[in-house]
Amino acid sequence: MIKRISIGLLLVAMSSSCVSKKIYTDLESKYATLKKENRTLSDENEALLKSKNQLELDQEALKGELDKIKTEREKLKAANAALNDKFKNLEDSYKALEKNSNEALQANMSKNRELLSQLDAKSKALAIEQERLNKNAKRLQELESLIAAKEENMRKLKETLSNALNGFEGKGLTVEQKNGKVYVSMENKLLFGSGSWSVGTEGRKAVVEVGKVLGANPEIAVLIEGHTDDDPYLASGPIANNWDLSTKRATAIVAILSENKAINKQNLTAAGRGEFSPLASNATAEGKAKNRRIEIILTPRLDEISKMLNEID
Repeated sequence: MIKRISIGLLLVAMSSSCVSKKIYTDLESKYATLKKENRTLSDENEALLKSKNQLELDQEALKGELDKIKTEREKLKAANAALNDKFKNLEDSYKALEKNSNEALQANMSKNRELLSQLDAKSKALAIEQERLNKNAKRLQELESLIAAKEENMRKLKETLSNALNGFEGKGLTVEQKNGKVYVSMENKLLFGSGSWSVGTEGRKAVVEVGKVLGANPEIAVLIEGHTDDDPYLASGPIANNWDLSTKRATAIVAILSENKAINKQNLTAAGRGEFSPLASNATAEGKAKNRRIEIILTPRLDEISKMLNEID
C-alpha cells in the first residue's frame, strides 16, 4: 500500500509541474506517516508472533510431560501384569509344595509365603502409584486448559485495549502482549510536561480509557511503573531525584484510575523505576524520549494455577 502511495506521489510530482510545494509537502508527510504506521504494525505483528511461538513451545513442553507420564503409566501396567503372572506361578508352586510334608519342603514353603507377601505388597504399591499417576495426568490436562484460557483472556484484553486506545495511535502509546501479560506503554510527551507529575488533558483521556477496560475486568492485577531518562532532576521543590519523580508520576496515574469506581483498588500498585529500566540508549534524544514513560502492566490472577501445581505430586 505504501509502495503504491510512493509511486503515486512520484507520478504526481513528475506529471504536474503546477502542483504547489505545499501540496507536495503534505503528500510527502502523509506518506511518511503511513510508512511509520506500517512499521509500527509490523513490530506489533512480530511481537505477537513471538508470543505465539513461546505459547506453542510451552504447549509442546506440557504435551511432552503428559506423554512421559503416559509412558510411565504403561510401563507400570506391564510391570504389574508381569508381577501378577509371577504371583500366580508362585501361588501354584506353593499349593504343590504344601502337599509335601518333609522339612525341606516346609522351609521352601515358608520362603514362598514370604515372597508372596512381598509381591502382594509391591502389587498394592504399584496400584497406589498407578492411581497417583492417573490423577497427575488429569491435573496436567486441567492445568493446560486453564493456562490456555488465561492466555486467551489476556489476548482478548489486549485487543480490547488496542481498540479503546486506537485514537491515541502515533501519540506515544503502544499496547502489546508478552510473557502472559499485557503492557500499555505511554511516553511522557502524552502525559506530562518536563519535570512535572501533573497529567495533561490528552494523557488523562488515554488513562480514563484504560480505566474503563480495567473496570470491566476487576480481577486483573495492575502495576503502574514510572520511568525517566538519565538526566538528573534539577528543579527545586518536593521532588528529590528521578526516582522520586517517576514514583510521583506513577501515583498520579493511579489517582486517575481510582476515579473509576468499578476498578478494584486492591489490585492497583504504583512503582517508580527512575532511569534504571531503560528501553533504549540515553545517548540520543530519541532514546531518552522512549525511556521517559509510564508502563501499565496487567497480570491475570494465577491463584488457580498455583493451587493446581501444588496438588501435583
